[in-house]
Amino acid sequence: MADFADYYREIYARGLGGETPSIPVSIEELERRAAEAMDPQAANYVYAGAGGEGTMDANREALRRRRIVPRMLRDVAERDLSTTVLGTAMPAPLMLAPIGVQKAVHPDGELATARAAAAIGVPMIASTASAFTLEEIAEAGGEAPRWFQLYWPNDRALAASFVKRAEEAGYGAIVLTVDTFVPGWKPRDLQQAWLPFLNGVGVANYFQDPVFRAALEKTPEEDVGAATGHFLGVQANPALSWDDLGWLREQTELPIVVKGIQHAGDAREAVARGIDGIVVSNHGGRQVDGAIGSLDALPPIAEATGDDLAILFDSGIRGGSDAIKALALGADAVCLGRPYVWGLALEGQQGVETVLKMVLAELDLTMALCGYTSPGQLGPDALTGDDRP
Repeated sequence: MADFADYYREIYARGLGGETPSIPVSIEELERRAAEAMDPQAANYVYAGAGGEGTMDANREALRRRRIVPRMLRDVAERDLSTTVLGTAMPAPLMLAPIGVQKAVHPDGELATARAAAAIGVPMIASTASAFTLEEIAEAGGEAPRWFQLYWPNDRALAASFVKRAEEAGYGAIVLTVDTFVPGWKPRDLQQAWLPFLNGVGVANYFQDPVFRAALEKTPEEDVGAATGHFLGVQANPALSWDDLGWLREQTELPIVVKGIQHAGDAREAVARGIDGIVVSNHGGRQVDGAIGSLDALPPIAEATGDDLAILFDSGIRGGSDAIKALALGADAVCLGRPYVWGLALEGQQGVETVLKMVLAELDLTMALCGYTSPGQLGPDALTGDDRP
């Protein structure tokens, strides 16, 4: 049983020798420092939201609106945050959300993140749009648990190849992202006219895939322009529908999780289609401006699906108290996104580890201070606030 509060004590112990944290403890300062450390193009890509970025604001507002109601005089001396989701054991209900093109903020990119996740024990969800191949990421993470996020291309043979490779590399689930079948309108990216994929970042899984390479007259190493053109032709799949999920189910025995659900009707459809889990997510506000805050979407989805499938949550999580709110409203685990990339930008693997330690320590301490010893004890009665979006 991990004692995540050890990190809290470690900070003060080091302070006796005059050492203060090199990674900002304040999430606002972490965000600011990371932006300063990044190349401006990469920073705009990481921080960008759709349109006027109102959905990003809605994510944070939905979390602010709910307030935790602490309970007192409960024995919280022994706490166990561990849980299991779809067969994946984890020391706390926390995973790393899939984020692509991490090499844009640090040379080691997803490899550093995989090593950090393995060192802490937090499962990583590796993106199809990674700057390193899924096999390289798996090797970097060793025996640590990991899932693979699938952007379903419009070439079924290529999709099947991605899934097969993930199985062979030891990934424990397939996370199908369904809210990014066309790109969102992101003014920050558009203003600088920079898309990482056109610059060879985030295409490693495609360029090294045998099915993708077989469709080319020359290898990507010989003609990167033609390979990039083929990538642009196959990577988007706006024709994807619920009916296609039966085919995906035939390709793998791994659990299938659908990421990008915001409506209870879609969650019920996922249950009807035999899906194992969903991620309640609006892609961190990157796809649709003016959309519902992800936490506002969570309660009706949890009510509609009950125990019929695993529910994960992302979009707006910044720390342990945010995680508690999502867990109380029905999530089985939460996915941390941008904050770990900020840590990556500042100190690579060590930066990601530090951010994870901070989030886990806050989660552990806040659980104790609110009278809970395990995530399973959390329910809607742990919160107050307006549930209406």
